[in-house]
Amino acid sequence: MSSLRRSRISISFVCIVLGFMLSMQFRIAMEQRSSLPYQRTEELSARLLQTEKERDALQEQVAKLEEAAAKKAAEPSGQQTIQELRMRSGQIPLTGPGVIVTIDDSKIASKAGDNQNLYIIHDDDLLKVINELRAAGAEAISVNGQRLVATSEIRCAGPTLSVNNVRSAPPYEIRAIGDIQTLENSLRMRGGVMETLRVWGIQLEIQVSENVTVPAYKGVGAYQYARPAEEASS
Repeated sequence: MSSLRRSRISISFVCIVLGFMLSMQFRIAMEQRSSLPYQRTEELSARLLQTEKERDALQEQVAKLEEAAAKKAAEPSGQQTIQELRMRSGQIPLTGPGVIVTIDDSKIASKAGDNQNLYIIHDDDLLKVINELRAAGAEAISVNGQRLVATSEIRCAGPTLSVNNVRSAPPYEIRAIGDIQTLENSLRMRGGVMETLRVWGIQLEIQVSENVTVPAYKGVGAYQYARPAEEASS
């Protein structure tokens, strides 16, 4: 047998072996691709890619909204709206015309058998004065330096009163900003709160001023349970 023929036979054998090995490798690869773990991996990769695209789109949208909000806030009308909201929520101190009402316990000596509670100031006494001022259009009210907001509370705490969880003792100073004449008349009207309290000797003095300062609310205004309600679809 010639050397040329032997070479051809060797080459043919090598090709057959290589072909067999390639076919086996291809078959194994196809079986792996058809297996469940491989399919799961491809599915997760596709989902990850889609999620990344959605994330990028949302980040771009948020950036545009923040930019628009910043531009809106920079406008004079936007600044005015923000300032009004801060005023209404009590976040900034206010000044203006109004009244300063000072209330103190009675100095009348009680008689034997009298109820001592009638001669000292209670939370409902302060609330009566505050409600009259609010009804008269008071735009801002404070009690002993505590700004009253929507979440404020006034309650008895032993011989003292608690306002915004801060205790204070009499005398109590109530500051209210609004129309001076209307605020004063609401307290001095016949049969009103001032006349009622003075029956028991409770001292109530009203001072009018063109420059009454009401401090800002010092508490925390975060909401734990409330959230904006979704508008009902028409």
